[in-house]
Amino acid sequence: MIYLGLIGILAAGDQWLKHVVEAQEPEKFPRPLEGTKDRIWIYRNHNAGFPFGFLEQREGLVRTVPLILTSALAGSLFALRKKKGEGLRNISAALVIGGSLSNLYDRYVRGYVVDYLSLRVGPLKEVVFNLGDIFILLGATIHAVCMAGEKGNDAQGKVAIDKNKEIL
Repeated sequence: MIYLGLIGILAAGDQWLKHVVEAQEPEKFPRPLEGTKDRIWIYRNHNAGFPFGFLEQREGLVRTVPLILTSALAGSLFALRKKKGEGLRNISAALVIGGSLSNLYDRYVRGYVVDYLSLRVGPLKEVVFNLGDIFILLGATIHAVCMAGEKGNDAQGKVAIDKNKEIL
């Protein structure tokens, strides 16, 4: 199944980058990423909570909630995998699952999520994230666009039905 392969590649890629960051001396961070004109910085942050360290003292909750959500999403991907017309939605689910699995691995094996990227633009200067977070955001955005498209189609269908009622 192509979606399982995509999930594996995404999670493995993020884990590889996390390994590269973790293998370096802590004193080397933060620093600008070469060739980005100081627009992207590399960090070595350890986040034991949800984004921005939210609920970091609630380790059980921080581990369990993402596990349940990822499991539910994986179940929906399995259920939708063969439905025609669901390819984009399946890709969005694979992106979210791949990013989530990488972060889940960190939570269960390391006890924290490794965050290593920062865009040095406006308010984003204060945010440090990882590739898994980008996959989750991208997948959720694609899914939202798919849902908005469906609602738009439903609304157009309703208008057509309502116009037909007026004619009768």
